[in-house]
Amino acid sequence: MTIVCTGSIAYDYLMTFPGYFKDHILQERLDCISLSFLVDSMVRQRGGTAPNIAYTLALLGDRPLVFGTVGEDFEDYRTWLESKHVDTTFARLIPGVFTASFFCNTDRSNAQIASFYPGAMGFASQLSLAELTQYKVDMVVISPNDPQAMDRCVRECQQMGLPYLYDPSQQVVRVSGEELRRGVQGAYSLFCNEYEFELLQKHTGFSADEMRSLVKILVVTLGDKGASIFTAGQEITVPVVPAREIVDPTGVGDAFRGGFLRGWQLGLDWATCGQMGALAATYVLEQRGPQSHSYTLPEFVARYRQHFDDHGALDVLTR
Repeated sequence: MTIVCTGSIAYDYLMTFPGYFKDHILQERLDCISLSFLVDSMVRQRGGTAPNIAYTLALLGDRPLVFGTVGEDFEDYRTWLESKHVDTTFARLIPGVFTASFFCNTDRSNAQIASFYPGAMGFASQLSLAELTQYKVDMVVISPNDPQAMDRCVRECQQMGLPYLYDPSQQVVRVSGEELRRGVQGAYSLFCNEYEFELLQKHTGFSADEMRSLVKILVVTLGDKGASIFTAGQEITVPVVPAREIVDPTGVGDAFRGGFLRGWQLGLDWATCGQMGALAATYVLEQRGPQSHSYTLPEFVARYRQHFDDHGALDVLTR
């Protein structure tokens, strides 16, 4: 069974600002804001929502499929992902363009200002899930991508009877209300952070209760307050796993999704799925970049058990 991760495939250019953005924003002059931040450092990291989620799935013993479009500068990235047991067969090369790029500046409070260049991602709507004829698809993850590609994935999942996790995230502001409603209504599960959840209510016209009733499972991440899982009329609260050191929040949400999905794939209960997501997210927080961390399955299980009681369920990871 295969988890298909659709979404952006990108390089992340990550910068650090030694001060606080809020100290330089004049509320009374927002109509003519003009700011430039001298940063202390910049690194290029492998990123994008689809491979970020897939990387965590692979660390936890799965072989997920990345489904998206890439540029001519992707081959080193492809080789690296394959070495980590991520299937890049459907990372489609678009000649003459570069892979999408995410430029993110993080200040001392972990506030971020970011820009995104779509590059090859702009061609993602040319791909069709119907091409996956040789795979038995367990779940399709529809994460931030070219808006047309996201809507095509939603429509194709509904037409083909494929369960999907709908995760519009940053694209809530770019996707139309009609498309967001369609995505939510047909989803097996919906993932978003608390701010995006408010935006979804605004743009879809659905109330919080309506969205909870439309999907089998709704997960709302709450930053340092953890996450809330809503399913079958109940709410399950998942705390964060304390970080040994906070280095960079980029990709934390993607790792949470990957950890959660691996638990779901293994048939574990919702609380354990959420706790796996919380630990996977903390590993990312402790390193710079969304794919700079690593762990063995026994290491993951041992650290999990320092904070949660799985009653032996996670033995399935190390058999």
